Amino acid sequence: MKQLVMDFPLQLQEALIIGKNHKFITPVANFDNVVVTGLGGSGIGASIVQNYVFDKLKIPFVVNKDYFLPAFVGKKTLVLVCSYSGNTEETVMALQEAKRRRATILCITSGGKIAEFAGAKKLDCILVPAGMPPRACLGYSLVQILRVLNHFNLIGNSYEREIKGSIKQLKAAGADIQKKAMVIAKKVHGKLPIVYSSSMIEGVAIRFRQQLNENSKVLSWSGAVPEMNHNELVGWRDDASDKAVIVLRNEDDYKRVQARIEIGKKIFKKYGPTQIDIFSEGKTYWEKIFFLIHLTDWVSVYLAELRGMDATEVKVIDFLKKSLAEVE
Repeated sequence: MKQLVMDFPLQLQEALIIGKNHKFITPVANFDNVVVTGLGGSGIGASIVQNYVFDKLKIPFVVNKDYFLPAFVGKKTLVLVCSYSGNTEETVMALQEAKRRRATILCITSGGKIAEFAGAKKLDCILVPAGMPPRACLGYSLVQILRVLNHFNLIGNSYEREIKGSIKQLKAAGADIQKKAMVIAKKVHGKLPIVYSSSMIEGVAIRFRQQLNENSKVLSWSGAVPEMNHNELVGWRDDASDKAVIVLRNEDDYKRVQARIEIGKKIFKKYGPTQIDIFSEGKTYWEKIFFLIHLTDWVSVYLAELRGMDATEVKVIDFLKKSLAEVE
């Protein structure tokens, strides 16, 4: 897993090339909405893109993480089907349903049943390299989602320049990022990590929580400001010395959100949890986002090491899939 994390800038570079070289067979059209369906490491890229397009798209952008599709999906819907393996059963079922509803479909996968379905039905299918854990392939799927949105004129192509800047930044800062990550991992070790962020980068916080779950093999939860101020904040009233609050931050977060975060930290301090601020670095949106993703990926891997865990294995998920295969 360490090598996969280290290669993240190279993955972004390759992902841009894959997207640029894909020859779309689906003509450009107008849509009423966009749905991206995918789960786990295959679907988190969509959640992060959802934050990015929040103030850019004039039509709804929905991330679906289930067997079923929203009732509104139909002929005027663009459905992006994301499954790294191509065999995620929930996503395969959603793909079949999208086809029955005559939606415009585009698949992003490394192969499997989804690639076979796309080939048989003559659907656009962007193929990415196979053979890695899905959570280690965020760059591949996320960049392709942006490429598809650009193809259909839903967003511009400025993301390409920003991602190229991110690649340079991450390569140059690689050693420093790893040092920071180890310091954070040591502070978190032995505690239950609680990840907060502004709602505008909630996808990144969820990604970090999922990496802590899968790589570090620890329970964790995440929340977003301001929403958590209206409910979860009330739960802070008992000793929390066994917990670590990690706040992912941008210096350009809305000022009222920053004020809420600072007030929240005063409340947390009363109950004794370790508190860590992780500020993004970079000039552009994607430089900041990928810096946070890369740094927190390293935190999850180093925490796995400190815990004596194999960051790659996911035996409990394998058990779940095997058990499900025995259920009709």
